[in-house]
Amino acid sequence: MEVKPSEISLKKSLVPVVLLISLLFYNIIFFENNDWLGDYTYHYILIFTSSLAAILGISEGAKINFIIKKIFSSIKSISTPIVILLLVGALAGTWKVSGIIPAMVYYGLNLVDPAIFLPLTLIVSTLVSLTTGSSYTTSATVGIALVAVGIAFNIPAGMTAGAVISGAYFGDKMSPLSDTTNLAPAMAGTDLYSHIRYMTYTTIPTYVLTLIVFIILSYSLDISSAGEMSDINSLSNTILNDFYISPILFVVPAIVILLAFLKVKPVIALSVGIFSAIIFSIIFQNNILSSIDTSTLNSLAKSVFTDTSIPTENLRIQRLYDSGGMKGMLWTIYLTISAMIFGGSMDGIGALKKITNFLLSKAKTTFGLFASTAVSCLGINVVASDQYLAIVIPGKMFKDAFEEKNLSPVNLSRTLEDTGTVTSALIPWNTCGAYHYGVLGVSVTDYFVYAIFNWLSPITTLIYAALMIKIKMISNHKF
Repeated sequence: MEVKPSEISLKKSLVPVVLLISLLFYNIIFFENNDWLGDYTYHYILIFTSSLAAILGISEGAKINFIIKKIFSSIKSISTPIVILLLVGALAGTWKVSGIIPAMVYYGLNLVDPAIFLPLTLIVSTLVSLTTGSSYTTSATVGIALVAVGIAFNIPAGMTAGAVISGAYFGDKMSPLSDTTNLAPAMAGTDLYSHIRYMTYTTIPTYVLTLIVFIILSYSLDISSAGEMSDINSLSNTILNDFYISPILFVVPAIVILLAFLKVKPVIALSVGIFSAIIFSIIFQNNILSSIDTSTLNSLAKSVFTDTSIPTENLRIQRLYDSGGMKGMLWTIYLTISAMIFGGSMDGIGALKKITNFLLSKAKTTFGLFASTAVSCLGINVVASDQYLAIVIPGKMFKDAFEEKNLSPVNLSRTLEDTGTVTSALIPWNTCGAYHYGVLGVSVTDYFVYAIFNWLSPITTLIYAALMIKIKMISNHKF
C-alpha cells in the first residue's frame, strides 16, 4: 500500500527539514569563508536529507517505487525551466561579447548627475540589472563606482549602497535573464511571462515609492557639485575603448522584448536573442572575439557554452567582462535538481502533505497562507542563508496548498520573489548580504534602512494579500 500523508506523524515529517536546516546552519557558522564540503555543499546536504527522508518513509510503510516515482516526477516538472536557465547563461555570454551589456552599462553610467544622484543611482542600477539579470554583476561593476562617487559627493555610503541594491534587486526580480526569476515560476508551476507580468502589480508600486523616497533624500542632502567623477569616467572610457558602442546594439534586446510582449515561448525568444547577438558580435566586435580566441568560431562557442574572459586593463570592470555561459548556470541547475529530489522524497513519504496541512490549519484565511509562505521564505534566508533555497523549498512545500485554495500559481511565484529573493540582501550572514558587503564595502547594517525596495516588497505583497488586491484565482483567467 502506498503511504498516505496521515501514515506519518508531523514530528517525523519535520525530522528531514530540521536536519536540513541544521546542517546548512552548521556550514554557515563553522565554515564562514569556505563551504564545508566544497562548492556543492548545499547539494550534498539536500541529497543526504533526501535519502534520510526516503529511509524514514520506508520505515513507516512507504513503498520505495512510489518515492522514486515522486522524485522523477518532481525533476520532470522543471525540465523546461532547466533548458531556459541554460539559454539564459548562453544569452548572458553572447550579449557580453556582442557589446550589448557593456553598451547598457556605458549609457547608464553617463546618466549620472550630482544634482539628482541618488534617484539616478537607483535607475542606473535598475537598467544594468534588468539587462544582466544579476544583482551581483550590478554591485560589482557600476555599484562600486557609484558608491565611490557618492562618497565624493558627501553622501553617506549606506544611502548610495541602498539605492544600488534596491535597483539591483528590481532587476533580479523582473529580468527574464535572472535565475531567480526563472526558478520562482518553475517552483510554483506557472510560466515565466505570466510570473513577470503578475509581479508588476506589487513590484512597480514598490519601486515607484522607492524612487520617490530617493528623490526626497537627494534634494535634502548637501551634495558637492565638484565631486570627483574619475571612477565613473574610468569605467565609461574603458568600455568605450574596448567595445564598439552604439545604440544600434539595442536592436537585439528590443527584439527579445518584442517577442516577450507577443508571448512567444521563452525558449524561442531566448534562442533568437542568442543568435542575433552572435551575428552582432561578428559584425561589430571582431576585436573582442579575437582577444578571446584566434578562431572566431571558438570564441563564439566559448561565449555560449563555457567561461569567457575579455581582457581589459581596468581590473575593476573585469567582472562585467567575465561570463560563464551555460556552464555558469550548472551550479543553480544542480541545486534546483537537488531541491527537487528533496521535495520529491518528502512528497513520496507524505511529509510535505503533513507539514502543509499543519501550516494550513494555522492559516485559516488566504492571508494566513500568504503570510506563512512569506515567513517560510524569510526563515530559510535567515537560517539556510541562501536565496535559492528560500525559493525552491517553500515553492515545493506550498504549491499544493495554493492549488487547494483555488489560488493561481502566479500568487505563489510572486510571493516567493517578493519575500525570498529580495530579503536575502538584508541578512548579513546570507550569501547575498555577505557578497554585497564584500563588494561595496558597506555593511548590511549601514545600507539596510536605505535598501527600501528590498524590505518594502514583502510588506507590499502582504498588504495585497490582506486586502485581496490582484489575487488571481484558478477559475479566473483574467487578472
